[in-house]
Amino acid sequence: MVILTRMIELFLNGLIVHLVADWFLQSDWMSENKTDLNHPAAWVHSGLHTAGYLLVFPIPVAIALGFSHLLIDTRKPLTWLRGVVKQNPPPDAMAAFGIWQDQAAHFVLLAIAVLYVGQ
Repeated sequence: MVILTRMIELFLNGLIVHLVADWFLQSDWMSENKTDLNHPAAWVHSGLHTAGYLLVFPIPVAIALGFSHLLIDTRKPLTWLRGVVKQNPPPDAMAAFGIWQDQAAHFVLLAIAVLYVGQ
């Protein structure tokens, strides 16, 4: 029970970090340019996530989560996945679908980090 409580605490703290960095601290500049790894906005945005995750996770896990955030936000991994599993949402639903798929990917990696650290 103690391990489960610790894992729930880690996940909730990580989720709070993610939501604050992704929804409250992300400027228009970051949002408009984070898909380009050559643009500083991508690195600043993922750096905010990494800094927050350092408050919750060991250094290597925080860096891995921040780097995975950087890669997911390029849209390339999720575009590839949609092609592999043949996901073709209608054009009028693509924006919402993309946002939720992006968030789901971040949450899955957060959960994997919690499973790794919480053992």
